[in-house]
Amino acid sequence: MKGYLRADGRKGIRNVVLVTYLVECAHHVARAIVNRYARNNVQLIGFPGCYPNEYSLKIMERLCTHPNVAGVLIVSLGCEGFNREQLAKTIEESGRSVDTLVIQKTGGTRKTIDAGLVSVNDLLVEAEKVDLVPMDINELVVGTICGGSDGTSGISANPAVGHCFDQLIANDATCIFEETGELIGCEQIMAERAITPELGAEIMKSVEKAEVYYTKMGYGSFAPGNAEGGLTTQEEKSMGAYAKSGSSKIHGLIKPGDLTSQGGLYLMDVVPDGEPQFGFPNIVDNAEIVEMIASGSHIILFTTGRGSVVGSAISPVIKVCANPETYDNLSDDMDINAGKIINGEASVSQVGDEIYQLVCDVAQGKQSKSEELGHQEFVLTYKRFEDIGPSCLPTVR
Repeated sequence: MKGYLRADGRKGIRNVVLVTYLVECAHHVARAIVNRYARNNVQLIGFPGCYPNEYSLKIMERLCTHPNVAGVLIVSLGCEGFNREQLAKTIEESGRSVDTLVIQKTGGTRKTIDAGLVSVNDLLVEAEKVDLVPMDINELVVGTICGGSDGTSGISANPAVGHCFDQLIANDATCIFEETGELIGCEQIMAERAITPELGAEIMKSVEKAEVYYTKMGYGSFAPGNAEGGLTTQEEKSMGAYAKSGSSKIHGLIKPGDLTSQGGLYLMDVVPDGEPQFGFPNIVDNAEIVEMIASGSHIILFTTGRGSVVGSAISPVIKVCANPETYDNLSDDMDINAGKIINGEASVSQVGDEIYQLVCDVAQGKQSKSEELGHQEFVLTYKRFEDIGPSCLPTVR
């Protein structure tokens, strides 16, 4: 396969120009700019909040310097708390083209939109100059998430993704699974798969933190839709979610925006640190997709039983449908029919091989269903995290 070589040495599988708003007050202007481009390579992301948050700055820095990103237009209102100068500096230091428009200084909505169109055209010209170079499978980062889970998820789509993960890791690729809040009850078996006892202890702590957080919030990750789909308990849902991780050793525990420095399997802790402060930790699936992309994921594998039609900005989303009835109903949105396992038409390993091949194809330029349909959902909210800490996690930087 081939990838787009960035100045920082990383390689992307897409060549996207981002238009990035820094407060909800700039959202309309940024969207109006993006709407003038009927192409997938101009995409919109943004942060709606008005007061500063270290987490949101880190995530935006990681997203705007993601390997799939060639250049960025920053759209600021002018009086928000977001550190636009720091964001622009980080992007520039990564070797990417960046331009900043401040609505209050540019002259308002129409003038900023006009200036933004000129800027995006210039960024697209620069993006076309990026070299395509050979890219190996071990340079890929692949994340996975489950959403709209039902009673079929844990016996078809999720273990098939786990099989795919084992293949990717055998080729020294990086794989990320989440979330600690949906893995309550699985902490001991995950700890036993850790490459060091110290890492195992950290995994235990992360799940215990999630359980405390959910208890204090009075809300867990088990939704009414899960029950309607045949799941009976949090533990049953957790075991199904756990199946996505495959059987490889766990190499590290990361938090959103952390970058891994070598291949292997990583657990992402998405539950905020400290006392509950900003609301439910699992607001929407797309927020967690964004967090995995911020940690470098080139592709996201999204397993679903009830059905989900979302995609994402920046990185392609591959839908793996667990339930054969859901696949029949939503086949235009689904990439893989893992329901064949339920119907006895294919084995877990056969569907896992199919997912692996599609990962390779999408990495080489094939569009996923969500890309074809124009899905570019994006959610970024307030959270708070502490640094991952101890030297027992040497593969994280």
